[in-house]
Amino acid sequence: MNSPKRRWGPIRSLLVLSPLLIGAPWIALQYQFSLPAPNVAQYDPVTSLPRISEPTILDYAKYLSEDIGYRTPGTREHALADEWMTNKAHALKAECDRIVNQQTRRKLECEVWRQQGNGSHRFDMMNKRLYKRYVNLSNIIIRVSDGTAEGKKDAVLVNSHLDSTLPSPGAADDALAVGVMIECLRVLVNTPDWSPKHAIIFLFNNAEESLQDGSHLYSTQHPTAPTVRAVVNLEAAGTTGRELLFQATSEQMIEAYSHVPRPFGTIFANEVFTSGIILSDTDFRQFEYYLNVTGLDMAVVGNSYLYHMRKDLVENIEPGVAQHMAENTLGLLQYLSSSDSPLPSLASGYARPTTVFFSHLGMFFIYSFRTAKILYTTLCIASFVLVSRTSVDYAPALKKGSGVLRQQIKGILSVCASALGAIVSANVVAFVMQRVLHKGLSWFRNEYAPLWLYGPAALTGALASQLLFGRIHEKTIFSSLLLVQSFLAAALQLAGIGSSAMFFLSALPIFLSLIINGLVAEGDNVSLWTYVVGQVVPLLTGTQLAAATLVVFVPLTGRIGSDAPAEHIIATIVAIMGAYTFPLTIAFTHRFGPHMFTRTLVLSILLLGGSMAFFYRESPFDPMHQKRLFVLHKENLDTQEQHLHIAAADGAPGFGDLAIEIAEKFGANGLPPTAVIMDDWNSDWDSLYPFSAFLSPYKIELPLDPAYVAPWPPEEQFSVSAVNNKIDDAAGTRSLTLKIDHPGIIWTVIAFDAHVIEWTLDNNPPNEFARHHIKEASFYGTNTWTVDMTIRIPEGTNGTDLKVDFIGIQEKRMWPAKKAESDGGQAMKLFQELDEWLDEKTGGSVDATLLGCVSGTSVV
Repeated sequence: MNSPKRRWGPIRSLLVLSPLLIGAPWIALQYQFSLPAPNVAQYDPVTSLPRISEPTILDYAKYLSEDIGYRTPGTREHALADEWMTNKAHALKAECDRIVNQQTRRKLECEVWRQQGNGSHRFDMMNKRLYKRYVNLSNIIIRVSDGTAEGKKDAVLVNSHLDSTLPSPGAADDALAVGVMIECLRVLVNTPDWSPKHAIIFLFNNAEESLQDGSHLYSTQHPTAPTVRAVVNLEAAGTTGRELLFQATSEQMIEAYSHVPRPFGTIFANEVFTSGIILSDTDFRQFEYYLNVTGLDMAVVGNSYLYHMRKDLVENIEPGVAQHMAENTLGLLQYLSSSDSPLPSLASGYARPTTVFFSHLGMFFIYSFRTAKILYTTLCIASFVLVSRTSVDYAPALKKGSGVLRQQIKGILSVCASALGAIVSANVVAFVMQRVLHKGLSWFRNEYAPLWLYGPAALTGALASQLLFGRIHEKTIFSSLLLVQSFLAAALQLAGIGSSAMFFLSALPIFLSLIINGLVAEGDNVSLWTYVVGQVVPLLTGTQLAAATLVVFVPLTGRIGSDAPAEHIIATIVAIMGAYTFPLTIAFTHRFGPHMFTRTLVLSILLLGGSMAFFYRESPFDPMHQKRLFVLHKENLDTQEQHLHIAAADGAPGFGDLAIEIAEKFGANGLPPTAVIMDDWNSDWDSLYPFSAFLSPYKIELPLDPAYVAPWPPEEQFSVSAVNNKIDDAAGTRSLTLKIDHPGIIWTVIAFDAHVIEWTLDNNPPNEFARHHIKEASFYGTNTWTVDMTIRIPEGTNGTDLKVDFIGIQEKRMWPAKKAESDGGQAMKLFQELDEWLDEKTGGSVDATLLGCVSGTSVV
């Protein structure tokens, strides 16, 4: 590849390297997003054995999400889904019983429960303290065992949720997983001679989206809960790509996951999620906290633009997604219910994993932290030995003392500066795009678009940083890069960070490339073969990491709040991933001398200018990558006033202008919208608390028909009252029961300021005067809930002036969920007009959550 007489120029060298630079990322992406071909038939035509059928799963998902529809807890549709799943569970049990009767030697038993109950729990989220109260909520549970007490003693729980969130039909989230569980159960029961050594509990919980009430109900009240030793939780935050293992909490369960047919997960994703950087959560929290069990959290995450949106429909679920999720779930359940299962060993508890794991090019690697420390430390030491033995003083006449050491230090500083320069430059461009040009999120419509904006920015910064160091031999950059990456791998692993594997995977081929270079290159030259060997693994690994990270984080920027540094988060991710994926870029630019280096820097600056000009003209949203708009029509029961509250959860430009246009079109007397401060005392948005902290709201006054009369008699109004009042003057306390009556109102919330001494919600209320939020979610038709408490009477008061703000969503006034049964009220008429206007005005690039709310204040 390299002539000993004359070195190839940059263009010819790049042409020779182009198969690697193009081919390696292409191969990596093929593995990253490959999905199995869907099976159509439920039985294998050759063996006649049952198998996973994707169309069957999608039929279940479509029935739940489209035939039944929006299954928000507390709605009629939620009750219909509960009824359907209950009937389906009994049908599956009947099928199981029939098979057992036919196959008398089969050790198999299926049991069904429809659990219903009340409860409460504390749910801290986003640094907010919140309490949940639920009444008459239900779960459907199926246990499959060998029928013996011994076989039921240790069980694996597999969980999905039947409900969907407020603005979404929830085909992927989570009807897809419901279908997967039903299909897995069918295959297991119909597989001849299969009998579980350990029980499998299928939990179809009914209230995950109301902050995990269903899983809390099961974990704290169901008789089978104490037998659970491990959990497999199935979720979705998107509609495409392979199901990702993003949380694993024990070595035993990671090892169990290695037995699935198509593993897809990394310790990198596991550590990112558990760090709390991603403000999201699943039912896994309840199982871990209340059952003290280990498990696996798995979700479909590709195309999460549709997460909690109207277009979370079956038609948008990529072919093969259901097949992949179901086959992996089935493989897990088969292993965990077998005699090889680790479940019995988990009965005495588990330890947090000290295991490195990652999938790479279709293979799954798993090894202990101890092994990782040995490998990484050995490589680090070997790297220092190799560099010390092969380093050359390239200008001995110009130096005094150890020129080699100074040169190597200079190289290390150069490598570190290039990474830092990439990050700084990308963030400078992010600042300009958002604060100067007012074009934030211009890349939002495509997960990989940020690469074209912040990639050139990062390259420019990395190159510019080299101006501080002057001429450095490319081999010195090679050796310095090896020292830095091998040191990071060893140091981070010694600190207990398993993601240090990414530096090991990058350093090892560079180590090998320097050894090979000594065999194929003459003198101190660096062969192009050295670049091939040193770059191939980082290209493969970095492409997979970058793709996985951007697929999650780019859509996430549309829901993390306008004040969040979304532009800088994405810029930093691109810079870091770029530096990792192309570690030898700086060495290559030093290969051709100062003149060519300067030309490369100028070209990079021109490329950056062109990319900024392109994205300046781009709009963030389109019909498949929509802006989330939250709209509340709120009627105040005290004043009879009606207002429209609108808010966005992103920092893209133009929302203020849109608010003005909505006010002009639908507001009263041409009054402009009022920007509202969002804090814990803004009770207008308590229905979405604590997510409301992400929102940037406006308030629009609505015209009120003088003839308007509230469509409910006084005795059916939403109200808060105090009963069982007792005042203890000596102790300075008041005991009472807050009673909330909410006929036809769901997701009610009360908020008040008080020093609570004790209550029925938990045993640890804040020992101070504080703001409290209590949210409710109950089964359809449940109209009352209560909270008992004792509060300290504030000085200078008579103890009977507790001010309680309350708000709730009218069950029949949610658009488009209730458009088919609209009551014709003012809220629904406005929602229909506003929805049509938004669609026409924005070209379908806005997805609005339209909720009719009623609120008031009671002094009790």
